[in-house]
Amino acid sequence: MQTGHVTTPFGRRPMSLALVRGQMAIENAQPDTRIEKWKVFRDVCEARERLGIQDRALAVLDALLTFHPHAELEPSHGLVVFPSNAQLTVRAHGITETTLRRQLAALVDAGLILRRDSPNGKRYAHRNREGEVEQAYGFDLTPLLARAMELALMAQDVVAERARFRRAKEALTICRRDVRKLISAAVEEGATGNWEQAESEYVSILARLPRNPNRAQVEITLDEMELLREEVLNILEKQLKTEDMHGNAGHNACHIQNSKTESINELEPSSGDELGESPANKPLTKNEPNGRPKAKPDPIKAFPLGMVLRACPQIADYGPGGRIEHWRELMRASVVVRSMLGVSPSAYEEACNAMGPENAAAAMACILERSSFITSAGGYLRNLTRRAERGEFSLGPMLMALMKANDGGHRKSA
Repeated sequence: MQTGHVTTPFGRRPMSLALVRGQMAIENAQPDTRIEKWKVFRDVCEARERLGIQDRALAVLDALLTFHPHAELEPSHGLVVFPSNAQLTVRAHGITETTLRRQLAALVDAGLILRRDSPNGKRYAHRNREGEVEQAYGFDLTPLLARAMELALMAQDVVAERARFRRAKEALTICRRDVRKLISAAVEEGATGNWEQAESEYVSILARLPRNPNRAQVEITLDEMELLREEVLNILEKQLKTEDMHGNAGHNACHIQNSKTESINELEPSSGDELGESPANKPLTKNEPNGRPKAKPDPIKAFPLGMVLRACPQIADYGPGGRIEHWRELMRASVVVRSMLGVSPSAYEEACNAMGPENAAAAMACILERSSFITSAGGYLRNLTRRAERGEFSLGPMLMALMKANDGGHRKSA
């Protein structure tokens, strides 16, 4: 039977106190301890990052275990294996001898195996007349047996950590999706709120997340994103409650008067009814039989000017002094851009009638931003106008896509 003792390495390999400590530690192993060798190998595989070893070291350890003839590691069977480098290379999937030596050293440094070197550095065994091994020189697998419980607990902790990391990433993905879609819905439907600031905070949170984050970094980002989601939901909740109150009040008073429900902050152009012109005073036309006005799609809500300028920064070059500070300057700049891109006055006038002058100006800013990808700016604007007349067009997705593209470009160039 192999008896454990402290031994020094052969040749130029130095001895260290860490090796002495490791060899002394396995001297205290219980003699009746046993462990299934492939179970402890699976635990080492799970904990390999904490042990500081690579995949190729695992392949070498797997090869060493195949030279142990028993399914279990126990002291009575002898735990020293003595294959040659050529045999190890074959069973370790043909790695080079240089790599083999390096990975064997890594396994020793990780405290998973020990060297039991012979006087001449060769690996061999002395057998008795019955063929049993009395003394062997090679690699001692006793550390795997002595550290079996430690390795099992380490593997369990690694698996639990991996599960926590996976759940944190899943939660962050869902939270990102929620915030992204809530902001987009609020912008598209014209909900009151500083959505430009919310969008800026969303981009800023994601910009702070590294490309390959650890669990702590993901959880910090998740906390920030959840806080932003709560803020967005609070704003939307107040908005919906306000709309419900106004809707109920308008329903109860509809037999008295038709109140003006649109806010002046939404920057919508005045309609004929708002100017005092009632349907009864309008002359009949062939498009309005029996004096009933032809149904029109709901007006397109204008988006915040700051959001338009952030999505379409090029339009500012055509404003007075190379900047735009209010809607009137944006509309003047859009006329210059219309002429520059070859859009006819009639096409632009139709867009103003269908979308409103503010939205038509914003659409021209979007077309300018994408002018290198648009063959005919006039035809593109007429297409948007026809969709607006059918109630099928919203500037929201176009603005959000341009903002995302511009923000992505700034991050790459930063």
